[in-house]
Amino acid sequence: MNIYNTLTHKIEEFVPNVPGKVSMYTCGPTVYHYAHIGNLRSYIMEDVLEKYLRYDGYDVKRVMNITDVGHLTSDGDTGDDKMLKGAKREHKTVMEIAKFYTDAFFADCKKLNIKTPDVVTPATQCIDDFIKVISALIEKGYAYEAGGNIYFDTSKLKEYYVFHNFNEEDLEVGVREGVEEDKNKKNKADFVLWFTKSKFDSQELKWDSPWGVGYPGWHIECSCISMKNLGEYLDIHCGGVDNIFPHHTNEVAQSEAYIGHKWCNYWFHVHHLNTNSGKMSKSKGEFLTVSLLASKNYNPLVYRFFCLQSHYRKSLVFSYENLDNARTAYDKLVSRIAALLNTKDGEVDKEMFDKLKGEFKAAMDDDLNTSNAITALYNVLKADTTAATKLALIEDFDKVLSLGLIEAATKLSSSDAEDIPEEILQLAEERSKARKAKDFALADSLRDKISQLGYVIEETRQGTKISKK
Repeated sequence: MNIYNTLTHKIEEFVPNVPGKVSMYTCGPTVYHYAHIGNLRSYIMEDVLEKYLRYDGYDVKRVMNITDVGHLTSDGDTGDDKMLKGAKREHKTVMEIAKFYTDAFFADCKKLNIKTPDVVTPATQCIDDFIKVISALIEKGYAYEAGGNIYFDTSKLKEYYVFHNFNEEDLEVGVREGVEEDKNKKNKADFVLWFTKSKFDSQELKWDSPWGVGYPGWHIECSCISMKNLGEYLDIHCGGVDNIFPHHTNEVAQSEAYIGHKWCNYWFHVHHLNTNSGKMSKSKGEFLTVSLLASKNYNPLVYRFFCLQSHYRKSLVFSYENLDNARTAYDKLVSRIAALLNTKDGEVDKEMFDKLKGEFKAAMDDDLNTSNAITALYNVLKADTTAATKLALIEDFDKVLSLGLIEAATKLSSSDAEDIPEEILQLAEERSKARKAKDFALADSLRDKISQLGYVIEETRQGTKISKK
């Protein structure tokens, strides 16, 4: 398997630290509001990556955090706490907000067939781990106290901007517009590990620490949760492309300063979902959620199909017209599979199965090219082979694609079958047996009888189709 590594800006062969085993970390949601479908594009593609690694024979352990404290409205450690902002908006406690939107996030994931990671850990459950690592960073000379807060000292690193060729003077003081400079910092690239004197007068969540009552910075959370559950050598770290700087840059800095060696070998970043007006966000335009799409009668798996039709390293433009096109294609795909289910003819052709599976694997091994993997799926439907072979391949591919194809086709097939009388279905079965026995005279007479009863039976590339005249 070859995969693009954001750290090296190259497509590289994937080789895990331990043969046959993969440690994988995913940046989880900040649970102050619903996830929009742009957020969920990243989780869909990370889910495909995990499932393909399992499909390819790896033993995968995937860990994800839940950010329920410490993430401010600017990723550069300024602004209001997002959790507190959500609590004020809805007149609830921070933990009530965290519980509600964590549950909502996983409900959306279930609708999109996104597997829950093996370990899911809220940041508020790991305060002692954060304090331990921050204390060690202070002892090693990589962190300092100023104005009551604890900061990571980026000047102590040989290289800070590991994902980019930035110079410090090339960057503005803040990461986002409208942020003020933090006068406590020795260097403008330094970042907060622990807050005690930042904007938390009304902060509900505070803990005792060696530096005073306060709460952790956002960046330290992912490093600690990853190292606690996956050790000091991480194979793959995932996230949206907007996490590269400063979040993932800061994770690398603090993690490698703490452990004293390279931390993560491969960085997997999913590009933005855009609208015609630009990057999707919670603050502008229509707030696009899975629930909103469902209210407009879109199957959530149509949105997953829409995402898989594009490469994860390309920006994807969302519009209802584009989603309608995806729905049409998905429905046709399901209809063709339903026709195969109605025939169930033949045995699985092992040679053809291996050949077509090879096309699918070649697409996925090519930097997770899901668009070409979908093409491989269509090639199965076009192939000159038995329905049993096609169905076996569709079921096999869907272990990775997770589009619910067999389930949807079974439901459609059952619905169609309910409209066809049992007598017609029995005659069709007898005709199928006659064709297999090469008794074409009997098969023709049975077809004529079906016709006299008001139905048409025909052979299509997808199998036998029965319809009313």
